[in-house]
Amino acid sequence: MAQERIFVTGGAGFIGSNLVRYVLEKTQSQVLNFDKLTYSGNQESLKDVVSDPRYRFVQGDICDPEVLRKAIQSFKPTSILHLAAESHVDRSIDGPLTFVETNVMGTAVLLNEAYGYWKALDAAAQKGFRFLHVSTDEVFGSLEETGFFEETTPYSPRSPYSASKASSDHLVRAWGHTYGFPILITNCSNNYGPFQYPEKLIPVVILNAINARKIPVYGKGLNVRDWLYVKDHVRAILRVLEAGKIGETYLIGGNNEKKNIELVHAICSVLNEIQPLAASKKYEDQIEYVTDRPGHDMRYAIDASKIKKELGWEPATPFEVGIRETVEWYLKNQSWLQSCSKDQYKQRLGLAR
Repeated sequence: MAQERIFVTGGAGFIGSNLVRYVLEKTQSQVLNFDKLTYSGNQESLKDVVSDPRYRFVQGDICDPEVLRKAIQSFKPTSILHLAAESHVDRSIDGPLTFVETNVMGTAVLLNEAYGYWKALDAAAQKGFRFLHVSTDEVFGSLEETGFFEETTPYSPRSPYSASKASSDHLVRAWGHTYGFPILITNCSNNYGPFQYPEKLIPVVILNAINARKIPVYGKGLNVRDWLYVKDHVRAILRVLEAGKIGETYLIGGNNEKKNIELVHAICSVLNEIQPLAASKKYEDQIEYVTDRPGHDMRYAIDASKIKKELGWEPATPFEVGIRETVEWYLKNQSWLQSCSKDQYKQRLGLAR
């Protein structure tokens, strides 16, 4: 990957910005960040790399074929990493059509333009090219108390968000099967870490806690997620890009199953230590159980043995280390938070039935 030209969609988002930064720090590759800059896309997340001569930014919508075509033809990528997506389940409940437009139609438009570009390459360039689609474990539905998602698990999406991502996965596979397009797919568990837009559970808990607001927990807080540190995730993406077998899917997990209430208590525990409240007060006192999300999946858990066995990747960050680093990052980066959209991120969404 020393001198690859990597075209990243959604590079101003949470996972995308961490990916772009990692590529520029750890390789000699060039990166083009193609991002629409919706409410959760923030160029402040990459202000430390904008002066790097290997970095380019193009503001554009993956649903716009002409803008995409121009950017791809100008940059001449050796690979495309597709991360652009609407990704918040709560928002998909209140506004599902936006998710269909971006995640389904946008992916189809991107695939069509990427395929047209690839088809015109010479044989050697075609052989080296890869299109890697980054997806979610939510496409598989919900697990009971035991069992794990595997690459062969049947799809059973339960929310407009997960249904739109499942659709995009199927489209990517269709382009690979029908046209011989060199595709790869990854499905990851819940990410956490720096630069996550403050509408998701972990930043919501941190920010509400330090601002003396109630910490909202859906239902009884018993829903289980497998938490993956974002820096481990981007390492996995690049490993799949480098050595993954064309047409294959790789599941990426953190081996960190936590009930939501356990996660909230873990964050409060870190805050109690590094930024204690006055007197005998504890951050846990701010926890408030709220009406559950409609159709809230009970448990996600990933069997990541395939990527470990075939590509030698496994998560390197213990949860206790990653969650402390995450809390400390949010406490130290108030200016980044202020640069986020004024959209209402202080409360969780999607509660209306």
